[in-house]
Amino acid sequence: MKFYSRRFIKPEHLNPANSLFGGQLLSWIDEEAAIFAGCQMKSSSLVTKLISEVNFMTPARQGDVIEFGLSLISYGSSSIVVACQVRNKLTHAPIVRIDKMVFIHVNEQGLPEPHGMRANAA
Repeated sequence: MKFYSRRFIKPEHLNPANSLFGGQLLSWIDEEAAIFAGCQMKSSSLVTKLISEVNFMTPARQGDVIEFGLSLISYGSSSIVVACQVRNKLTHAPIVRIDKMVFIHVNEQGLPEPHGMRANAA
């Protein structure tokens, strides 16, 4: 898995328990994974179809730097499946893991359409 980007945990990202709010993290994950999937598909016209079980493993705290790891699992004619792991940049402690995120390439009407990946792209 390759780690692509980082975020600094600030006070406005915290929940009442003073750890990173899960909803904030899921929003960042969806954005990071969509960017990754779009780059693989050579398109920005895609939608999130499915996010599998989200396994929260350790908390992130204010001042932590977290990084987002993404990898290509598989792809179909209009879809791509990626995995995501978020970890603490300094300690490498896993914060969250998602084994399957499915993105669909869509046309202007929002219907699935073939993307630009070729068989040798994986």
